[in-house]
Amino acid sequence: MKVYKCFRILGWDFTITPVRFVLTGFVALMVVAVVLRLLTGFQYVTNLTDETPWGMWIAFDVMCGVALAGGGYSTALLVSMFRCKQYEEVTRGALLTSLLGYILVMAGLFLDIGQWFNFWRPFVSWGYTSVLFEVFWCISIYTTILSFEFFEIITERILVKKLHKYVVKILPILIVIGLVFPVLHQSSLGGLFLIMKEKMFPLWWSEFLPIYFLMSSFFVGSAMVAVETSLAKNAYGHEIRHEVMLGMSRIGAGVMFAYFVLKLYDLFEKHEWGYVFQGSLQSNMYCIEMLFGIIIPLIIIFSPLSKKRGGILAYSWLVVLGVVLNRLNCVFTSMYESGSYFPGVGEIIVSVGLISMGILIYCFLVENFNIIGNERAVQIKIDKDKDIKNLIWTLLRTKKR
Repeated sequence: MKVYKCFRILGWDFTITPVRFVLTGFVALMVVAVVLRLLTGFQYVTNLTDETPWGMWIAFDVMCGVALAGGGYSTALLVSMFRCKQYEEVTRGALLTSLLGYILVMAGLFLDIGQWFNFWRPFVSWGYTSVLFEVFWCISIYTTILSFEFFEIITERILVKKLHKYVVKILPILIVIGLVFPVLHQSSLGGLFLIMKEKMFPLWWSEFLPIYFLMSSFFVGSAMVAVETSLAKNAYGHEIRHEVMLGMSRIGAGVMFAYFVLKLYDLFEKHEWGYVFQGSLQSNMYCIEMLFGIIIPLIIIFSPLSKKRGGILAYSWLVVLGVVLNRLNCVFTSMYESGSYFPGVGEIIVSVGLISMGILIYCFLVENFNIIGNERAVQIKIDKDKDIKNLIWTLLRTKKR
């Protein structure tokens, strides 16, 4: 990647590249679309109607975003609860990816509220019989917990040693609490569809939907960690040992195999095999989802192909795309008639802009904090900052004399 310029302002670095320049342009377009949406409502930005109230922001930004952000809790579960210390080297990258994912999910939820200025009402109006109320609170609390967990990394960089000491002490408590809320809201997102039996295509509706959503968020979490580390390797030369990625992927694949068996049992129990092979759009999309998102990845990960880095990467990308397709199918393919909804330009711009903003923030944080094993580089920056501060302090004292 050709580098145009590396800016260093007040001790913080950020590299400008052609790709990042384009991403910044997407963010600028997103800002324009968001302002238009907040000022005028849905009319000029989205294609949402009373008949199609769930659009791209719910299906992709929220449903897919929450699932893909599952790497944080799945990694914490393995390292902190099951004591799989060999996976510690990926925890910080998984934490950052998860935190950014949840922040973008919160942004998507905010934009999808019709009267956005009433976003604060769930904090004071307790609709405890609503699944969405539980999802709102769990996502809000878990995002806050992730922010506190990431604060440990921040206090390392900004030299607040006393504060860092206290953050480290409460970190185990935060991790334990943080393992509870993802289980609740990941499953509850599936529970939202339970009342839609008459509206959804039979291949996607099931009493097991909360379990499906929870299980898929776990195995896609490890896949996202592999994808993130692969991209970090290309951008920063950061490489995780193959045994680590293979071990995590196979643990996730074990959960995915159980997910697949449960799906097959569901089809047999409800006698719905006829829908699978009827040749309609819905049945074809279901077959694509199962073949490329479940069956082929399982073959890859439990075959000699997994011994190569390319095999792990192929498995991870297929799992990620498979879960994305599953969430989109649950919202669109299973409920909306063909041609009844297509995302508006504004919806696409906002979604692309949110992803671009997440990538830019990720790059800035990785280049300035010890996240992907760049502890030595960050320490050099800290030492330089110390030298600059000492020099300024010396000059000020000299002037006073």
